Amino acid sequence: MASKMIFLNLPVADLQKSKDFYLALGWSVNPDFTDENAACVVVDDNICLMLLAREFYTTFAERPIADTANYSAAAYALALPRREAVDDLTDAALEAGGTEETAKHDRRVQEAEIGMYGRTFLDLDGHQWEPFYMPYPQQA
Repeated sequence: MASKMIFLNLPVADLQKSKDFYLALGWSVNPDFTDENAACVVVDDNICLMLLAREFYTTFAERPIADTANYSAAAYALALPRREAVDDLTDAALEAGGTEETAKHDRRVQEAEIGMYGRTFLDLDGHQWEPFYMPYPQQA
């Protein structure tokens, strides 16, 4: 296990459909941390999603669960190694039942000016993903 990892805990309405959605993106499920209440989706060696059935999620938070189908609660930006990977991931999300949200024109123009390319998709529960590519200067 890496010394530092990120686990995003996401409430979901239908655990199986959400697992299927993220599997369609090419990510995997770790069965050691998956049961009828939760599924551990492995994005890479340092990032995992914990998909939590909504009722089970309430055991982690005292505040109401955000209605991400109608309101933005967070945007999960994911840096990818090339532009094509952004399109591949977003297209897979759309094919799996997600929806694409178009960014405001001004934002995309600003991103393009610095060499950034990104798209935005929402998963089945409205969680907002922003895969992007941006060339980084080479480290010496």
